[in-house]
This record gives sequence, C-alpha cells and structure tokens, in this order.
Amino acid sequence: MRPEMSNDERTDILDAVTEELPVTRRRRPWQSLPWRHWPWRRIALIAGSTLGALAALYAMDLLISQGDVPRGVTVAGVDVGGLKRSDAEQRLREQLAPRLAEPVAVQAGDVTTTLDPASAGLDLDWPTTLDQAGEQPLNPFTRISSFFTQREVGVVTHVDQPKVTKALERLREQTDRAPVEGTIRFEDGQAVAVEPRAGQILDVPAAMQAVVADWAHGRTVNLPVSTAEVTVNAEAVRTAMEQFAQPAVSGPVVVHGEGASARLDPRAIGSALSFEPAGGALTMKIDNAKLIAAAGPQLKSTEQEGRDARIVFSGGRPAVEPSTDGKVVDWDATLKPMPDVLKQLERREVNASYRTEPAKVTTEQANGLGISTVIGEFTTGGFAADSGTNIRVVAQRVDGAIVKPGETFSLNGFTGPRGAAQGYVEAGVIQNGAPGREIGGGISQFATTLYNAAYFAGLKDAGHKEHSYYISRYPAAREATVFQNPNGSSVIDLKFTNDSQTGVVIQTIWTPSSITVKLWGTKRYDVESVPGPRTNFVDPVEQPGPAENCHPSNGAPGFTTSDTRILRATGTGQEVRRDTRTVHYNPQPKIVCP
Repeated sequence: MRPEMSNDERTDILDAVTEELPVTRRRRPWQSLPWRHWPWRRIALIAGSTLGALAALYAMDLLISQGDVPRGVTVAGVDVGGLKRSDAEQRLREQLAPRLAEPVAVQAGDVTTTLDPASAGLDLDWPTTLDQAGEQPLNPFTRISSFFTQREVGVVTHVDQPKVTKALERLREQTDRAPVEGTIRFEDGQAVAVEPRAGQILDVPAAMQAVVADWAHGRTVNLPVSTAEVTVNAEAVRTAMEQFAQPAVSGPVVVHGEGASARLDPRAIGSALSFEPAGGALTMKIDNAKLIAAAGPQLKSTEQEGRDARIVFSGGRPAVEPSTDGKVVDWDATLKPMPDVLKQLERREVNASYRTEPAKVTTEQANGLGISTVIGEFTTGGFAADSGTNIRVVAQRVDGAIVKPGETFSLNGFTGPRGAAQGYVEAGVIQNGAPGREIGGGISQFATTLYNAAYFAGLKDAGHKEHSYYISRYPAAREATVFQNPNGSSVIDLKFTNDSQTGVVIQTIWTPSSITVKLWGTKRYDVESVPGPRTNFVDPVEQPGPAENCHPSNGAPGFTTSDTRILRATGTGQEVRRDTRTVHYNPQPKIVCP
C-alpha cells in the first residue's frame, strides 16, 4: 500500500518541476496569419492612384462627350451613339421618316392587319426624341458598359388620342369576332363538322399603349386582345359526329302506314336535325315538323278527312248535315322512337300511329246552336254581269257559314284570297273617283248586303269602312267596302261579332239581278234604322279622265250624314240601345275626257 503524500512534499515536487521547464511566450491567433506582414502603405498608395486615374478618365470622358449622343444609343433601332446632335437628327430623319409614312403592321390575336399612322393621329416629336437620346448618363457603370453594349431609348410621339381611339375601333371590324361553337351541320344529307373557334375582342386602351410605344420601330406591333372561349371543343364535336350525326344520315328511315309507307331519305333527315351545346357536349335536336312535311304527303292516302256539321237550306229552311270524324296520323306518337332509330345502322323503320280527329262542329253542336228563324235580312241589286259573277262566287263561299256564340266573322278572313285562281273575274271598281277595273270588282256590294243583314240582326259591329264616295244604290252611312292586296292580305275588312248566346248561320241567295243575305239564329231584337240629315255639302271638282276608255261624268257633291240604329227587345218592344254613326263622303270628281 502506497503511503499518502504530505502537503510539504507536494510543494517541493512542484517547485522542482517548475525550475526545469523552459520559459515560452503565448501567441495570439491573428498574429499567425500571412497578411500580417503585407506592405499596407504600398497597397493604399496603389489603390488611391488607380481611383484617381479612373476619376480623371471619367471626368475626361464626360467632358469630351458633352454635346454628343451617348455611346451605344439607338432610337427606334437606328444607331446614333456618339454622333453630334445635328448628325443624329439627320440620320434619324433619313432612316425613320420613310418608315413613319408607311402603314404599321399590327397583330391582334390571329389577325394581321395594318394601321395608317397619319389617319391614326401618330406623329414623331423630333426635338423631344433627340433631347431624350442626347442626355449623357452620369452613372459610371452605364458609361463603361456603353463601350460594349447598345441602349434603346425609343421615340417620343405626338398622340391625338381621339384619332387613335377611332382608328383602333375601326380595326375591331377586322380583329373582333364572336366565338364559334363547335357543332355539326348537314349538307345534302352529309354530316359536316364545324370546328370550334375562340372569339376575341381588341383591348383598345392597352392597344393604344402598344401602338404609341412601338409604331416607329418598323416591326409588327402586338395588340392585346381578350379571348372568349368556346364551351364545345373539337373532341366533343368528334364524339357527336361518331355517335349521333353520322349514324343519323347513314340511310333512309321508313314510316309504315296503313296501306302505304313513307320514305325519309338522308337529305330530309339531315334538314330536320340540329345540334345544341349542353354542358360542354353536343345534344342532337329533331325538328318533327320538317319530318312531317316530308313524310306527311306520302301517308295522306292512309288518312280519312273529317267533315264539320253544316247547316244547309232545304225548302227555304235550315237543316243540319251531320258531321263525320276524321282519322289522321298521330305524328307525336309516330315520331317518338325516332331518336333511337336514328342511332341505328339497321332496321331503320317505325310504324305510324293513328288517332281520331273530331269535327270542329259536331252534329250535336250544330243542333244546339238555336238556329230557328231569320234574325236579319237585306237585298241589293243593280249590278253588272261581271260584278254579278264575283258576287255569286263569294256568296257561294259564304253560304252556310256558322258563327258560334262569341265568335267574330271576318269576310276577308273567311274567303281568303279573291283572285283569278279562286274563280273571280275582272269587273268595275271606283279608283280615285274614276271608274276602273280589277279582278274581284263588285265584292263591296256583297259586303254592303252582308253588313246590313248583320245590322238588322242586332249583331255587334266589329269593324267596317264605308266607301269614300257615296253610291246611290246603298243606304247612306249604312254600307261597307272591302279590299285586299294582290297576295290576298287584308286591307279593308268587314267584321261582326255574334254577341248572343246562340249560333248564327249565313244564308246567301243569288240571282242574276240581286243578292240577298239572311242571318238565321234566335231573334233577340227588333231593329230600326233612323237616317240623319245631309249637311256640309262640298261641290265636285273637275278631274281629267284616262287617255283610253275615258267615261265622262258630272260627279257628285260630298256631304256628311249619319245613321242611328235603335235596338228594342223582341216581344216587349223596350229599347235596349241606340248607336249613331256619322260618315263624311268625299265629293265625286267631275271626269273630263280629253
């Protein structure tokens, strides 16, 4: 076991060790770096000399460059760096002036066109442009870099903003377009794809900035546009072509009727098809009316036409001729499977469905009209043979016409066109106060006769017009005229309304010398006509007649008169209503023949 050392012993040992160790100085870390021994005064002297030399060179370069265009400067692509101002202006005018007179090419989306700078109010500001180009840069780095690079300073433009705006708005006629949705059309029974095309609208404010900035550079100016995207892309068009359009017109469709069939060829099918965008896809629409127009005539022989009940007159009394129902193709039901059939390449056929079409006026309805007696009657005569022919034709057309309770009868509407095709002939008329001839002349006499029959039946006047000139064979202020355009459209019509609770039937009786109209129904009124006095006479004036077939006449004075209709209840004689109508007739001119 090692004996423990006393404190005195430890002290003696430490003293001995300390005396034997050499004395060493401790060095700090920075004192060991290599640059500690650099000649700092020499470095500072070199740096100062270099900076001084550079400053002298900068000052000298700045001094000798005064009045010159800075090195490396270009204006609208023309290099004018280092030139005197006068030389720079000369070079700019030589190279830019011809360019500035030419149209500026512009690109708006996928449309390329040009813009005339003069009409657009664009002009170069030469002095300010040169001032801008000739400003010496003070930044030393910019001056140093000018030895190796070029700097475009651009031009300064005089801008007539209203003119530029107007010119750009005119450009929109070329640049703007609505989006074209992808779709499918049909040509001669063939499906044709319409590729989608996005629309675009010129951004006029942004386009103005682009034009002002770049018009003088001799390159195409890009004009900003906003895009109107389409909802149906090319892939959707291709899908609709393959799945719907091409199968639809791949062959005919046969519609089998009872005893006959109709054939719809691809051309007829294609004319009835259209495609509409829906949720990014194309949906096929079928115009059934066009299919019916193509197939209907082919199945007409399989239908049975119905007939309304008619009132006929036998022995001078009205009698009901029974109605018959019709049998017609029910096209809604027949064409219901058509969308599925058009997708098929085989078995392209459907069966026609039929439905019963009731008569518009049934036998029961005719019997319930309450037609029992004559409620109004009037006769006129004294017409020429040709006018009589037209009166006979229109009378035959109107004979037996039924006017249900609440209905309004229109003479023009009921007869339709009154031309040669309908059996009417040329007859005398009054044109501008002078005799003339037209097809259908004389119909106004029938209109006057019918008007008076309705007048005495107590029916409601729904619109009529008197002749401009008074005709002596008609009662004053109680007559009517009618007129149609050559195409049969109505100009002047005669209308009356059956305002009773029972029906009315028109009976016509024609003879070579007269026409009689009787209205049958349930009598409600006893009618009295009270003519008014004639006043405000106007003498006729002379008017030259036509060069050919002139017929002189003495004319007739114009005047104002009236008629009052008094309605009294049948059976009691109590007055129900009275209506007064005032009419002014023009003087009929005195025709003088050459």
